[in-house]
Amino acid sequence: MSAPYVVRDSMTMLRRNLRHLSRYPSMALMLIAIPVVFLLMFVYVLGGTLGAGLPVAGGGTRADYLTYIVPGIWVMTIASVANGTAVSVAIDQTGGMFARFRTMDIARVSVLTGHVLGAVTRTVLGLSVMILFAVALGFRSDAGPAGWLGAAGLVLLLAFSFTWLTVAMGLAAGSVETASNTPLVLMVLPFVSSGFVPTEQMPAGLRHFAEHQPFTPIIETLRALTAGTPVGSDGWLAVGWCVAIGLAGYLWARRQLGKVPVR
Repeated sequence: MSAPYVVRDSMTMLRRNLRHLSRYPSMALMLIAIPVVFLLMFVYVLGGTLGAGLPVAGGGTRADYLTYIVPGIWVMTIASVANGTAVSVAIDQTGGMFARFRTMDIARVSVLTGHVLGAVTRTVLGLSVMILFAVALGFRSDAGPAGWLGAAGLVLLLAFSFTWLTVAMGLAAGSVETASNTPLVLMVLPFVSSGFVPTEQMPAGLRHFAEHQPFTPIIETLRALTAGTPVGSDGWLAVGWCVAIGLAGYLWARRQLGKVPVR
Protein backbone atom coordinates (compact mmCIF):
# COMPACT_ATOMS: atom_id res chain seq x y z
CA MET A 1 0.00 0.00 0.00
CA SER A 2 1.33 3.46 -0.97
CA ALA A 3 2.55 6.01 1.53
CA PRO A 4 -0.44 8.42 1.12
CA TYR A 5 -2.84 5.63 2.12
CA VAL A 6 -0.67 4.72 5.11
CA VAL A 7 -0.71 8.36 6.27
CA ARG A 8 -4.46 8.65 5.72
CA ASP A 9 -5.23 5.46 7.62
CA SER A 10 -2.81 6.40 10.42
CA MET A 11 -4.61 9.74 10.85
CA THR A 12 -7.91 7.89 11.03
CA MET A 13 -6.57 5.63 13.78
CA LEU A 14 -5.12 8.66 15.56
CA ARG A 15 -8.54 10.32 15.63
CA ARG A 16 -9.98 7.10 17.03
CA ASN A 17 -7.47 7.12 19.89
CA LEU A 18 -8.02 10.80 20.65
CA ARG A 19 -11.78 10.24 20.79
CA HIS A 20 -11.19 7.56 23.40
CA LEU A 21 -9.28 10.12 25.45
CA SER A 22 -12.11 12.66 25.20
CA ARG A 23 -14.69 10.05 26.20
CA TYR A 24 -12.74 9.08 29.31
CA PRO A 25 -11.69 12.37 30.96
CA SER A 26 -10.35 10.47 33.97
CA MET A 27 -7.51 9.22 31.72
CA ALA A 28 -6.57 12.79 30.83
CA LEU A 29 -6.78 13.78 34.49
CA MET A 30 -4.46 10.96 35.56
CA LEU A 31 -2.08 11.84 32.73
CA ILE A 32 -1.71 15.33 34.16
CA ALA A 33 -1.93 14.38 37.84
CA ILE A 34 0.77 11.69 37.96
CA PRO A 35 3.77 13.90 37.01
CA VAL A 36 2.46 16.76 39.17
CA VAL A 37 2.13 14.47 42.21
CA PHE A 38 5.64 13.09 41.66
CA LEU A 39 7.02 16.60 41.36
CA LEU A 40 5.32 17.80 44.54
CA MET A 41 6.31 14.70 46.49
CA PHE A 42 9.99 14.79 45.61
CA VAL A 43 10.41 18.56 45.89
CA TYR A 44 8.43 19.26 49.05
CA VAL A 45 8.73 15.94 50.90
CA LEU A 46 12.26 14.88 49.95
CA GLY A 47 13.71 17.99 48.31
CA GLY A 48 15.24 19.47 51.44
CA THR A 49 17.24 16.35 52.26
CA LEU A 50 18.10 15.27 48.72
CA GLY A 51 18.86 18.81 47.63
CA ALA A 52 21.52 19.12 50.33
CA GLY A 53 23.41 16.24 48.71
CA LEU A 54 23.68 17.85 45.27
CA PRO A 55 27.23 18.61 44.10
CA VAL A 56 26.96 22.39 44.36
CA ALA A 57 28.94 24.82 46.48
CA GLY A 58 27.64 24.89 50.04
CA GLY A 59 25.09 22.15 49.42
CA GLY A 60 21.97 22.42 47.31
CA THR A 61 18.62 23.90 48.29
CA ARG A 62 15.07 22.78 47.61
CA ALA A 63 15.07 25.11 44.57
CA ASP A 64 18.27 23.49 43.28
CA TYR A 65 16.66 20.08 43.64
CA LEU A 66 13.60 21.24 41.68
CA THR A 67 15.87 22.20 38.78
CA TYR A 68 17.77 18.92 39.11
CA ILE A 69 14.72 16.66 39.19
CA VAL A 70 12.61 18.11 36.36
CA PRO A 71 14.26 16.07 33.52
CA GLY A 72 13.71 12.88 35.54
CA ILE A 73 10.03 13.73 35.96
CA TRP A 74 9.77 14.29 32.20
CA VAL A 75 11.06 10.78 31.60
CA MET A 76 8.65 9.40 34.21
CA THR A 77 5.78 11.13 32.39
CA ILE A 78 6.78 9.60 29.07
CA ALA A 79 7.05 6.16 30.67
CA SER A 80 3.63 6.58 32.32
CA VAL A 81 1.94 7.41 29.00
CA ALA A 82 3.72 4.51 27.31
CA ASN A 83 2.48 2.18 30.05
CA GLY A 84 -1.10 3.28 29.37
CA THR A 85 -0.57 2.62 25.67
CA ALA A 86 0.30 -1.02 26.38
CA VAL A 87 -3.02 -1.36 28.19
CA SER A 88 -4.95 0.26 25.31
CA VAL A 89 -3.29 -2.04 22.80
CA ALA A 90 -4.07 -5.10 24.94
CA ILE A 91 -7.73 -4.05 25.16
CA ASP A 92 -7.91 -3.86 21.36
CA GLN A 93 -6.05 -7.16 21.08
CA THR A 94 -8.14 -9.15 23.54
CA GLY A 95 -11.37 -7.51 22.39
CA GLY A 96 -10.80 -8.60 18.79
CA MET A 97 -10.39 -5.10 17.33
CA PHE A 98 -7.04 -5.86 15.70
CA ALA A 99 -8.47 -9.02 14.14
CA ARG A 100 -11.36 -7.01 12.70
CA PHE A 101 -9.07 -4.29 11.40
CA ARG A 102 -7.10 -6.93 9.50
CA THR A 103 -10.23 -7.73 7.47
CA MET A 104 -10.61 -4.09 6.42
CA ASP A 105 -8.98 -2.36 3.45
CA ILE A 106 -6.54 -0.30 5.53
CA ALA A 107 -2.79 -0.27 5.94
CA ARG A 108 -1.95 -2.84 8.62
CA VAL A 109 0.74 -0.71 10.23
CA SER A 110 -1.72 2.19 10.64
CA VAL A 111 -3.42 0.26 13.43
CA LEU A 112 -0.19 0.51 15.40
CA THR A 113 0.87 3.99 14.32
CA GLY A 114 -2.49 5.32 15.47
CA HIS A 115 -1.68 4.17 19.01
CA VAL A 116 1.86 5.57 18.77
CA LEU A 117 0.77 8.99 17.51
CA GLY A 118 -1.99 9.12 20.11
CA ALA A 119 0.51 8.37 22.87
CA VAL A 120 2.91 11.05 21.63
CA THR A 121 0.04 13.56 21.61
CA ARG A 122 -0.85 12.65 25.18
CA THR A 123 2.82 12.93 26.15
CA VAL A 124 3.03 16.47 24.77
CA LEU A 125 -0.13 17.38 26.69
CA GLY A 126 1.16 15.94 29.96
CA LEU A 127 4.63 17.47 29.63
CA SER A 128 3.24 20.90 28.73
CA VAL A 129 1.16 21.00 31.91
CA MET A 130 4.05 19.67 33.99
CA ILE A 131 6.48 22.30 32.66
CA LEU A 132 4.03 25.10 33.43
CA PHE A 133 3.55 23.69 36.93
CA ALA A 134 7.32 23.40 37.46
CA VAL A 135 7.79 27.02 36.36
CA ALA A 136 5.10 28.05 38.84
CA LEU A 137 7.07 26.26 41.58
CA GLY A 138 10.24 28.11 40.67
CA PHE A 139 11.91 26.12 37.89
CA ARG A 140 14.16 28.32 35.75
CA SER A 141 16.38 27.53 32.78
CA ASP A 142 19.46 29.19 31.33
CA ALA A 143 19.05 27.40 28.00
CA GLY A 144 18.51 29.27 24.76
CA PRO A 145 16.13 28.36 21.90
CA ALA A 146 18.57 25.77 20.53
CA GLY A 147 18.75 24.00 23.87
CA TRP A 148 14.99 23.85 24.23
CA LEU A 149 14.57 22.66 20.65
CA GLY A 150 17.11 19.92 21.31
CA ALA A 151 15.31 18.90 24.49
CA ALA A 152 11.96 18.85 22.67
CA GLY A 153 13.42 16.71 19.90
CA LEU A 154 14.88 14.21 22.37
CA VAL A 155 11.61 14.06 24.30
CA LEU A 156 9.65 13.29 21.11
CA LEU A 157 12.21 10.67 20.05
CA LEU A 158 12.01 9.06 23.49
CA ALA A 159 8.21 9.08 23.39
CA PHE A 160 8.18 7.38 19.97
CA SER A 161 10.72 4.79 21.11
CA PHE A 162 9.05 3.85 24.38
CA THR A 163 5.62 3.79 22.78
CA TRP A 164 6.66 1.35 20.07
CA LEU A 165 8.16 -0.86 22.76
CA THR A 166 4.99 -0.82 24.88
CA VAL A 167 2.80 -1.35 21.81
CA ALA A 168 4.74 -4.57 21.25
CA MET A 169 4.35 -5.48 24.93
CA GLY A 170 0.60 -4.92 24.70
CA LEU A 171 0.34 -7.14 21.63
CA ALA A 172 2.44 -9.87 23.24
CA ALA A 173 0.49 -9.82 26.51
CA GLY A 174 -2.16 -12.46 26.93
CA SER A 175 -4.40 -10.21 29.02
CA VAL A 176 -4.95 -6.61 29.98
CA GLU A 177 -3.58 -7.33 33.46
CA THR A 178 -0.30 -8.63 32.01
CA ALA A 179 -0.05 -5.60 29.73
CA SER A 180 -0.44 -3.27 32.69
CA ASN A 181 2.37 -4.98 34.61
CA THR A 182 4.98 -5.72 31.94
CA PRO A 183 5.96 -2.08 31.16
CA LEU A 184 6.37 -1.20 34.84
CA VAL A 185 10.12 -1.69 34.39
CA LEU A 186 10.05 1.61 32.48
CA MET A 187 8.63 3.27 35.60
CA VAL A 188 11.18 1.65 37.94
CA LEU A 189 14.43 2.16 36.01
CA PRO A 190 14.41 5.99 36.28
CA PHE A 191 14.69 5.59 40.06
CA VAL A 192 17.94 3.66 39.51
CA SER A 193 19.49 6.39 37.39
CA SER A 194 20.70 9.95 37.81
CA GLY A 195 17.12 11.18 37.64
CA PHE A 196 16.65 11.74 41.37
CA VAL A 197 20.11 11.55 42.96
CA PRO A 198 23.63 11.83 41.49
CA THR A 199 25.07 8.42 40.66
CA GLU A 200 28.23 9.36 42.59
CA GLN A 201 26.28 8.90 45.82
CA MET A 202 25.32 5.29 45.02
CA PRO A 203 27.18 2.13 46.13
CA ALA A 204 29.73 0.90 43.60
CA GLY A 205 27.68 -1.91 42.06
CA LEU A 206 24.48 0.12 41.84
CA ARG A 207 26.39 3.09 40.49
CA HIS A 208 27.87 0.97 37.68
CA PHE A 209 24.38 -0.21 36.69
CA ALA A 210 22.91 3.30 36.91
CA GLU A 211 25.60 4.79 34.71
CA HIS A 212 25.22 2.13 32.00
CA GLN A 213 21.45 1.87 31.67
CA PRO A 214 19.48 3.89 29.05
CA PHE A 215 17.80 6.40 31.35
CA THR A 216 20.94 8.03 32.76
CA PRO A 217 22.40 9.42 29.49
CA ILE A 218 18.90 10.45 28.39
CA ILE A 219 18.25 12.35 31.63
CA GLU A 220 21.73 13.85 31.69
CA THR A 221 21.27 15.06 28.11
CA LEU A 222 17.93 16.68 28.93
CA ARG A 223 19.46 18.23 32.04
CA ALA A 224 22.36 19.71 30.05
CA LEU A 225 20.13 21.00 27.26
CA THR A 226 17.75 22.76 29.65
CA ALA A 227 20.63 24.15 31.74
CA GLY A 228 22.53 25.49 28.75
CA THR A 229 25.63 23.41 29.52
CA PRO A 230 27.65 21.14 27.17
CA VAL A 231 25.99 17.81 26.45
CA GLY A 232 29.13 15.80 25.75
CA SER A 233 29.02 12.11 24.87
CA ASP A 234 25.73 11.62 26.73
CA GLY A 235 23.90 13.14 23.75
CA TRP A 236 25.04 10.44 21.34
CA LEU A 237 24.34 7.72 23.90
CA ALA A 238 20.84 9.08 24.50
CA VAL A 239 19.98 9.18 20.79
CA GLY A 240 21.52 5.75 20.25
CA TRP A 241 19.50 4.19 23.06
CA CYS A 242 16.28 5.78 21.79
CA VAL A 243 16.84 4.58 18.22
CA ALA A 244 17.75 1.05 19.36
CA ILE A 245 14.73 0.77 21.67
CA GLY A 246 12.37 2.23 19.07
CA LEU A 247 13.61 -0.02 16.26
CA ALA A 248 13.43 -3.13 18.42
CA GLY A 249 9.92 -2.20 19.57
CA TYR A 250 8.74 -1.51 16.01
CA LEU A 251 10.05 -4.80 14.63
CA TRP A 252 8.62 -6.72 17.60
CA ALA A 253 5.24 -5.01 17.20
CA ARG A 254 5.08 -5.77 13.45
CA ARG A 255 5.88 -9.40 14.17
CA GLN A 256 3.23 -9.66 16.90
CA LEU A 257 0.59 -7.99 14.68
CA GLY A 258 1.25 -10.62 12.02
CA LYS A 259 0.28 -13.32 14.52
CA VAL A 260 -3.18 -11.83 15.12
CA PRO A 261 -5.76 -14.19 13.57
CA VAL A 262 -8.35 -12.84 11.14
CA ARG A 263 -11.98 -13.09 12.33
